[in-house]
Amino acid sequence: MSQMLAFVIVVLILFIGDVVATRTKAWVPSVFVCAILFLFGYWTFFPSNIVEIAGIPPIVATLLMYLLITNMGTLLSVRELMNQWKTIVIAISGILGILALLFTIGTLFFDFKTVVVVAPPLVGGVVSSLIMSEAAKAAGLVSLSVLAILIYVMQGFAGYPLTSIMLKKEGSRMLTKYRSGEWVPANEVAQVEGHDTHETPRLFQKIPDKYNTNYFKFLRLGLVGLLAYGCSVLIDPIVTISPYVLCLLFGVIATSIGFLERQPLQKANGFGFAIMALMLFIFDGLKNATPEMLLDLIWPMFGTIVIGIIGMYIFSFIVGKFLGVSKELAFAVSLTALYGFPADYIITNEVINSLTTDQKEREALTSHMLPPMLVAGFVTVTIVSVVLAGIFVGFL
Repeated sequence: MSQMLAFVIVVLILFIGDVVATRTKAWVPSVFVCAILFLFGYWTFFPSNIVEIAGIPPIVATLLMYLLITNMGTLLSVRELMNQWKTIVIAISGILGILALLFTIGTLFFDFKTVVVVAPPLVGGVVSSLIMSEAAKAAGLVSLSVLAILIYVMQGFAGYPLTSIMLKKEGSRMLTKYRSGEWVPANEVAQVEGHDTHETPRLFQKIPDKYNTNYFKFLRLGLVGLLAYGCSVLIDPIVTISPYVLCLLFGVIATSIGFLERQPLQKANGFGFAIMALMLFIFDGLKNATPEMLLDLIWPMFGTIVIGIIGMYIFSFIVGKFLGVSKELAFAVSLTALYGFPADYIITNEVINSLTTDQKEREALTSHMLPPMLVAGFVTVTIVSVVLAGIFVGFL
């Protein structure tokens, strides 16, 4: 297959996902549609490396992940990040709910080692899945080694539509309050309080606009990503923190001190390509899920996912109610554990765009729903799940 043919095919799938999401007003998320189409393609005529043939090898996806996550940090302020403590508590409660039901009700249907292997991938991403897969393989549990990867690949099929439904209900509720004047969103409060809203960041306002080129925006974004990576390497002997988590934090700080403007990747005309490439890389993981694997492991796979999601809902509902967070937003925040970034960003934006065409209303909903979704995704997928995997390996 030629590079251009591969590129046209994979981008066509992304476009079809967008069309379905638009036509259904995000009730059917684009990532859900794309995942199904990619799975069908891999089972029929796709070469296993179609994404790489199209021009998106893993090394490019890694670079774009650094840039995108740093860019996401520019959407938040230090104050907003500190205000997300409720989000972190709810996200962790959702994970505890998964573990609680899996190790109680789950053990009535599945053996203990199956539950141990399944738990970390179910509350996290590819790293925890690989850790548990390798541990199971080393213990001679070949089928469970495959199950760890399958859980990572398939859990999004449950998480995508559920998140979309929860966010639509939350968005509709908040939009009604906004239109009636009952709610003033965070972004409008920031403008009233006189926060810096200049297009050019403070540290560079004396530089003529003609020098603030797209390359200069990319350069500053790359420097912040490099700093985050360097910091993660530097502190690794003491404590392991994902460089992606630090990218989000450093993006927030860089914007607050005036080194980065808000959304520099968009202003440098690179955001659309970055999201496209990263989404293709995510769907590339589906190539490992063969029909035979799915048939052999369909019961433990779907059974553990359903039990885990029920536990997640119960715990997030209780903690959310105690903290004054709606059950819809609390559940949506917990569900980010099933897929993480960038799906959390894509689904949230799809829902917001489906609810209103007014720019001010979209900005209001974005300030309310996007920060908790992003923060929760990073807490669950990049931190908690890896810690759990490191602990659970000792149980095999």
